[in-house]
Amino acid sequence: MDGHDSRVESTTPASPAHADELVTLSASVLRRYQRFSLYNSPYSAHDHGHAIDLYPATNEGLSPVSGEVLETRTVRAPPKPYAHEDEYLILVDAGEYVARILHVEPAVEAGERVEVGDSLGPMVRSGFFAPWVANHVHVGFRRHDQNLKRATGSLPLVADVPVEPLAWDGTGTIVETGDTYARLDSPTHPAPGESFAGIAADEGYVLDGGFGHYTGGGAITTGADGARMSGTVSLLGHPVGDVSQRDVAWRDVDVIANGERITGISLFAARDSGFGAKLVCPGHEFAVGDEIRVEISDSDDPIRLG
Repeated sequence: MDGHDSRVESTTPASPAHADELVTLSASVLRRYQRFSLYNSPYSAHDHGHAIDLYPATNEGLSPVSGEVLETRTVRAPPKPYAHEDEYLILVDAGEYVARILHVEPAVEAGERVEVGDSLGPMVRSGFFAPWVANHVHVGFRRHDQNLKRATGSLPLVADVPVEPLAWDGTGTIVETGDTYARLDSPTHPAPGESFAGIAADEGYVLDGGFGHYTGGGAITTGADGARMSGTVSLLGHPVGDVSQRDVAWRDVDVIANGERITGISLFAARDSGFGAKLVCPGHEFAVGDEIRVEISDSDDPIRLG
């Protein structure tokens, strides 16, 4: 340990929609990772921000909690051609709660004690991943009296760290591509390595989740502030969803890049220098150096035809 606060805390939210206790991950824990997202997944474990994905700088699965390892086990995951054949679950007694950690091949055993930042083992690509998602540590929290092995049922999480909202006009130059994505050079991170930032809705708060390709996403807020949010969510001047508390239900819209419909945009909080809008576009023909303009249209708008 290096003296940072590694506590996992709980608060009582004001909203009856989130009547469960909230589990808070402190800023000192989150700053050990390059990126995080509570909503960027199609799986129900992330519904209403009940789990968080943490992205370390290397492929080491860094522990977000201190405590005793209760159990490690191999679990089933959907078979995918790009995925590791096994998935793993690591249960850590973090004191008030038990942490459920996935996507890490355990290099620890039951009875061992781990500290925040310790390597639990190498991260693995799971069949629970979409092909455009990078390796990460998935974490959820349960009370000791809950079912610890069921996929759903974790408590809602709050990332207690400031995330600066970045305005984006939908333009940029491609600086990185993969088979399923392209990353732009904008918006520019104001303080890479020092603080978290994310793409903002037109209303000013940071958006989180797979926009255009998942059913819902969220707004990244601190404390229980998100319990009071409601109304329409807009991006690039177009209504894209409806927020209730901190959950966002995406509307049926198309994401257009240079006149061509793409799958969507990955939205998250990041503090690394490689930040920029990440376009999800399997089978794309974009290349590094291409100038891109992203627009949003209703799904029946002729713009989607190019």
